[in-house]
Amino acid sequence: MSSHTKRTYNAKERQVQAAQTRACILATAKRLLQSNGFEDVTIDQLAKSSGVSASTIYALFQSKRGILRAIMDEALPADQFEALAKQAAQEKSAKAHLVISAKIARHLYDAERAQIDIFRGASLLAPEFKEIEQEREQRRYTRQEKSIKTIIVDKSLAKHLSMSKARDILWAFTGRDMYRLLVVERGWTPEEYEEWLAQWLVKALMENNNG
Repeated sequence: MSSHTKRTYNAKERQVQAAQTRACILATAKRLLQSNGFEDVTIDQLAKSSGVSASTIYALFQSKRGILRAIMDEALPADQFEALAKQAAQEKSAKAHLVISAKIARHLYDAERAQIDIFRGASLLAPEFKEIEQEREQRRYTRQEKSIKTIIVDKSLAKHLSMSKARDILWAFTGRDMYRLLVVERGWTPEEYEEWLAQWLVKALMENNNG
């Protein structure tokens, strides 16, 4: 085996080991955060429970904030989200954009469901988590602009709504709390939530509900 091949093999092996270590830390972090709450979990405690050093956790995530960010970002795999976003981008129908908005919300919060209590607790207690949440919500708000523009171009936006108010409505009703209230608290199925949300968005935002 050449030295180049050996180096390549060793590099791939290290990448695999690093990915496994990262996954183990995140799985442990989810368990500890759910059972103990955000404020009561320390990096040292997480390191001990994960079987790694605290320096390894800092190298991978920098901080508890970094761990929370990773948990949030990995709830819905990027390829699944991008597939849904691509589907939305290809739709020319205003109504279809709203239906897909409901689908994206449902899939995102289904994936996050096990961590919803972690996120709510952390957002109430930790200022740094609020900053992460604000970043994510602003990104979601920005991404939804195209759906509202599609409704406007289609001349289907409800006459009493400005673009700003329409964006606010879409953002608010596709937020995590609506899913939590209906699915987690009231026991709706995710399918019922998605169907209701799609129907409500069309009714609330579109002048011509047939799109």
